[in-house]
Amino acid sequence: MNKNTGFTLVEVLIAMLVLAVGLLGLAGLQATSLGSNQSAYNRSQATQFAYDLADRMRANVAAMATYTAILPLGNAQAKPNCLTTPGCSPANMAENDLFEWNSAITSTLPSGVGAIAVASGVFTITITWDDDRDGDDSNNPSFQTSFQL
Repeated sequence: MNKNTGFTLVEVLIAMLVLAVGLLGLAGLQATSLGSNQSAYNRSQATQFAYDLADRMRANVAAMATYTAILPLGNAQAKPNCLTTPGCSPANMAENDLFEWNSAITSTLPSGVGAIAVASGVFTITITWDDDRDGDDSNNPSFQTSFQL
């Protein structure tokens, strides 16, 4: 009978080890889900920003050339008199739209950058951001939408 002394203690230590490995796996799963949740949030924000600018461009067809002429978008200036439609030219409204749009992208998305291109009457809006915040631009996700007037 004395030969079985301490056997229960070994069982408890093994159970603790299995529990610790399980909890570490659970913590890793939680960290991965938080990262994926943040990535999904960034993608939904980029989608909303792209469709927002497309709607602004559709509403201001008279200044369509202005939306693609101001490059890079950081050069767009705020037009304080364009908070309401009266007293604001279509070109000024377009520049104000680009300023507000670029400000929203850069303040919401990590290293967010927006671009507008036109080819054969098809406008393409592209938004890129640094999803993993590592500073490496080679693997950044982007959202792109195209539309035609």
